[in-house]
Amino acid sequence: MRSLYFLLPGTDAKFACGGLFAELKTLNIAQQICQAEVVTYRQREPGKLFLDDVLKQPQSQLNNVIFVMSWGFDVGKLAPKLKSYNTIYHAHSAGYGFKLPASIPIMTVSRNTMGYWGQLSPHSLIYYLPNEISDQFHNLNSDRDIDVLVHTRKSSTYLLQKLIPGLQQKCNVFVIDKFIDDLPSLFNRAKVYLYDSAEYWAIQGVTEGFGLQPMEALACGCHVFSSLNHGLSDYLDPGFNCHKIAGYSLEYDMQRILKIADASEKSFQPMNLSEDFFAQHRIVNITKKLEVILNELNEFFDHKQKHPGNIQDLNNMHLAKLNMRRVLDKIKKKLF
Repeated sequence: MRSLYFLLPGTDAKFACGGLFAELKTLNIAQQICQAEVVTYRQREPGKLFLDDVLKQPQSQLNNVIFVMSWGFDVGKLAPKLKSYNTIYHAHSAGYGFKLPASIPIMTVSRNTMGYWGQLSPHSLIYYLPNEISDQFHNLNSDRDIDVLVHTRKSSTYLLQKLIPGLQQKCNVFVIDKFIDDLPSLFNRAKVYLYDSAEYWAIQGVTEGFGLQPMEALACGCHVFSSLNHGLSDYLDPGFNCHKIAGYSLEYDMQRILKIADASEKSFQPMNLSEDFFAQHRIVNITKKLEVILNELNEFFDHKQKHPGNIQDLNNMHLAKLNMRRVLDKIKKKLF
């Protein structure tokens, strides 16, 4: 099995975000299956390979490597640079505006992103590998002294300026505005978790790739009020495992949230979802799935070395020809 080179701009605090942490988790899982390591490309880091140095190696040597791109803003530049090598795209968010040739397989973290690439790159190999939810995220059945928990990062103007101030007058609201080492403990102290990222991603111009924190909160027994944009729609089901936030009016949001937050410790019922709900996101099943995907990718890259791709690309010229043919067929039917 080929080695994996996970391409990252860097791994220090400058690049810290959910996407980086998720990619490093995937790297750790891959290392249980094959050789895998980080290769940086924007900055050199001690003890890590640097992409420009790696590409100086002979092509024959790099045939035994698969480059894993993931940083969406950089893939448009990286893909042409790596077109002659074994390369895949580990897609988190979508909507960055680039296209990929069928020679680059795509591994997506959500079905929402898989659907995006299924339409945009219909002749690429596409796989679904959901993000991992660590086993430490589970319900401890402990006392919950926080009524409402919320992160400021990615939160909407409505959430920060309207809903949270309104709730702070009625109940105990804990606002996270910095990095927290022990999120499972906080989730286990909270009755309600709020997440509203639709506005944030609309400003960014790309999609919510997965939305780890609402699922982590659910695993810890929180009642989640969330937006349903993009990857969140993969697993959130209002009325059954969550509530839709920003629903019609501030007053209606307040009413629904306080109904849960105001419950006494004795009467409060945590969100007890079956472990089956989280099973595909736990490390055991993800490891098994990744092994299947990597075996298929190695088989594909063996084939690619000997055979060129020969399926017509769904590009603008081809679409124009198909549309012209459709119009001509309609005219013929009317005339004859």
